[in-house]
Amino acid sequence: MRSAPRFGLTARQWAVGLAGYCTFVNLYSPQAILPLLSTEFGAGAAEISTIMTASTLAVALTAPFTGTVADVLGRKRVIVTAMLLLGLPTLMCALAPNLHALVFWRFVQGLVMPPVFAVTIAYIGDEWEPHEATAAAGVYTSGASIGGFSGRFITGVLSDVIGWRYALDCIALMTLAGGIAVLFLLPRERKFIRSEGLVASGKQMLQHFRNMQLLATYAVGFGVLFCFVSTFTYINFRLAAPPYDLSATWLGAIFFVYLVGSGLAPMAGWAVGRFGRRRFMIPVMGLWIGGVLLTLSEPLWLIVLGLTICASCGLICQTISTGYVTITAKAGRSSAVGLYVTSFYIGGSFGAALGGIAWIFGGWPACAAMIVAIQLGMAAIIYFAWARRVPPAPAITPVEPL
Repeated sequence: MRSAPRFGLTARQWAVGLAGYCTFVNLYSPQAILPLLSTEFGAGAAEISTIMTASTLAVALTAPFTGTVADVLGRKRVIVTAMLLLGLPTLMCALAPNLHALVFWRFVQGLVMPPVFAVTIAYIGDEWEPHEATAAAGVYTSGASIGGFSGRFITGVLSDVIGWRYALDCIALMTLAGGIAVLFLLPRERKFIRSEGLVASGKQMLQHFRNMQLLATYAVGFGVLFCFVSTFTYINFRLAAPPYDLSATWLGAIFFVYLVGSGLAPMAGWAVGRFGRRRFMIPVMGLWIGGVLLTLSEPLWLIVLGLTICASCGLICQTISTGYVTITAKAGRSSAVGLYVTSFYIGGSFGAALGGIAWIFGGWPACAAMIVAIQLGMAAIIYFAWARRVPPAPAITPVEPL
């Protein structure tokens, strides 16, 4: 019978869960209050969506390099420092006098996030034994998923009660408290092997661009967050307008559908084993398209049902595609995942930006048509570019929350 490590396994699990939570509670916190911010700053839907574009673009720019920096400096030092710094741009967002300042501080916020979540994933892979790593990855993923949900929900509720600026102040204080907790809970790495240097790590990263399976999976990752950000950013503007007139609190509550997807995502592993990746992913893509089409309905309950389907299918696709990266990368798995994260968040940036253009030209129906077009492209890539037979997944395949 395997015994637990002597040094606080429970404390380590809390630490990685908090790291995931504090990152994603910040990343998605403004999404439910975009209509409110649009009114406050006198900006249209396309312009106010730059708040989301700025942070996801910053994450995309820094994600592939944070792992290589941590390979030189060490894991815990980078994680804790970044968590303590993350609260500062969040606080500055709350103090922003205009939209341009808010977008700037959201960009700075995004720059600080990858040193937390990307290095935490690397820490799990290094420090836990293989038979324990899956559980640790599950704690991280749960923390990150709950953070993504609660950032939207808490900000929406508090914005109605005390105002959006104080709501972001609360998020900043939560992040600072989380950083202090991780400082004490997370043991210093014991199995870390310092990299030969940034140049060697960079050369290994470039090799991934020769792997067509990886490139196809990066394209799928791009599409996943493109569709997710487009959907859950611009549906808010539809629901905040007549005849629904939902408040920030109720817009935040809409994200309870996210928790349904989080609960279903772990079943993806069983389904892949039963049906195979390609055979399972194509019907999931079809169901996801159906969910988008349901959001064009008039009854609110049908829209919520459509959003529940979208959230569930998006999280399932993200789980499977992230796992496929770890399988198809022959070497340099950390940098391969880093490049996937980059394509993933670039997709989110484009989803926010192009969704704004679609909204200007045709409101929510134009956004839905654009999302369906991207999903059809993803289905084609999966069908024609993904290999028919692949080896089983490794023990650890944590995903990027949506």
